Amino acid sequence: MLQPGDEAKLIFRFDCDDPDNPNAERMWVEIKEISGSAFRGVLDNDPVYIKDLSCGDAIEFEDKHVIQVSIDDPVPSKTDKYLPRCFVTRRVLHEGHKIGYLYREEPDRDDDSGWRFLAGDESDEYMDDSDNIHLVSLGAVLREDDSILDLLDSPVGSAFERDSSTGKFVEIGE
Repeated sequence: MLQPGDEAKLIFRFDCDDPDNPNAERMWVEIKEISGSAFRGVLDNDPVYIKDLSCGDAIEFEDKHVIQVSIDDPVPSKTDKYLPRCFVTRRVLHEGHKIGYLYREEPDRDDDSGWRFLAGDESDEYMDDSDNIHLVSLGAVLREDDSILDLLDSPVGSAFERDSSTGKFVEIGE
């Protein structure tokens, strides 16, 4: 629920004769007052193209004009957990091979899940070729092979191998 002090992003449309320039700008407005679906606020940045508006100008708008807000959504998206990145081999991502081996290590970056997915039969030479390794979202891997879905909450240090006789994943030690 938006409150005074929050920010709302709005699209400001304007007439422009220059075909190289846009006819709208997206800008933040700090909310000062709320009355039902009506808002009063002040522009929180300087426009680049709109010459008759400045930072601090009073802006009135309705909730239907808001395209983004500065507050976190209290109900997280069910798909957000599949946005973090992972490394996956070309064999899994592009050649249709099922995941045969996966492990989770300490993430390299903030958006890294730490998961690494392989078909399981890649050679050292194959793995040394950077064209064979892709950094993608977990969702991109799940689109190719969702058999690992139940394993994604496993902690750093986990490793699994697909059992060739049952097709199920078995946790393996180092």
